Amino acid sequence: MIRAATTAADCTGAAGGTYASGVTANAEIDSILQRGADGGRITPEEALLLYTDASFHALGEAADAVRRRRYPDGIVTYLIDRNINYTNVCVTACKFCAFYRAPKHAEGWSHPTEEILRRCGEAIDLGATQVMLQGGHHPDYGVAYYEDLFSSVKEAYPQLAIHSIGPSEILHMAKVSGVSIEEAVVRIKVAGLDSIAGAGAEMLPDRPRKAIAPLKESGARWLEVMAVAHRHGLSSTATMMMGTGETNAERIEHIRMIREVQDQAVAGGYRDTPVEADGTGGFRAFIPWTYQPENNHLKGRTQATTMEYLRFIAVSRLFFDNVAHLQASWLTTGKDVGQLALHLGVDDLGSIMLEENVISSAGARHRSNLHELIWMIRTAGRIPAQRDTLYRHLAVHRTEADDPTDERVVSHFSSIAMPNGGARTLPLVETR
Repeated sequence: MIRAATTAADCTGAAGGTYASGVTANAEIDSILQRGADGGRITPEEALLLYTDASFHALGEAADAVRRRRYPDGIVTYLIDRNINYTNVCVTACKFCAFYRAPKHAEGWSHPTEEILRRCGEAIDLGATQVMLQGGHHPDYGVAYYEDLFSSVKEAYPQLAIHSIGPSEILHMAKVSGVSIEEAVVRIKVAGLDSIAGAGAEMLPDRPRKAIAPLKESGARWLEVMAVAHRHGLSSTATMMMGTGETNAERIEHIRMIREVQDQAVAGGYRDTPVEADGTGGFRAFIPWTYQPENNHLKGRTQATTMEYLRFIAVSRLFFDNVAHLQASWLTTGKDVGQLALHLGVDDLGSIMLEENVISSAGARHRSNLHELIWMIRTAGRIPAQRDTLYRHLAVHRTEADDPTDERVVSHFSSIAMPNGGARTLPLVETR
């Protein structure tokens, strides 16, 4: 039985990290959990064993011990940003995507730069520190398009961090322009790109990736682009989409592939993006999320359960000894599951998302607001803090007196994928 409280003898690792050893009936599993809780490395085979066979409570306790050891201050972070889509025109036709339209489709569109800048200004007015500029693989958009886009945003709003696009977009723009990946990365960084999103990862192993995105690059190629970006001073996030028919072993293989590339970043010690042993560069964070089944060709034939998601969250925290942060996806799993994940090793609840269209187009209907996100963190026994793109704390809300008061900060306040265009009427939760 897992103990409800721990003693000084239970403490492992640095201050704040505890795991009650010997709590499972399986000595092998308990040994793996103890090693992972202590910050030791677990193998992919061991991670799969934990994912399929470990007691949920013991698994969660070990994962949370990692969080407490890494972040003994008890702080859980959030971000205010806006996802701005510049086009929905795409030639890649991923089977899980409800957002894209083929070239020349009647419902295809591209926003002019002026509209993108207007939305950036609106985001800043609502307290955003970051924008995520994302769109389809437009057949005409090469490196020059992204140079113009990023430089225009930086010129108008230098205070905004541009955490945008992903390896798939970089490969596409390089192909359109006939240049190398390295040249494309260098040029868009000079133009103003601050960080690369983990977009387009979905599932990295070959079999499930070909099944859901046959026209997209391989997972190995996706990681190759990330490694190039890391070498040139662009850190990034890594993601995973669960629930499209992949096996448990393929889920573990996905995180193994990411950890291996992060190992290379740590060993390389890139001059422009220092990567510490705890994963403070390269891949800053890992963000698993669940496939949404509406309005796409997969049509919900398979989907990850809540328990599968939560178990994977915990295993990921134990497995990624070289990635600093773990983020829960309340947008796809719901706010209750997002809050529960805070007890399974998660130290970040992600973004308010002032605008989001891609996942919402596939059926994600969860909304939140600034007060509610802070309430979720505080009532989980954590200290809420607003962060920036690089996880630096901008405001720590140690008491309710420290909380922001702007009631305009709500998710999806502007969205083509949500009823009535957004969540301006979302009721606030009682925080007392």
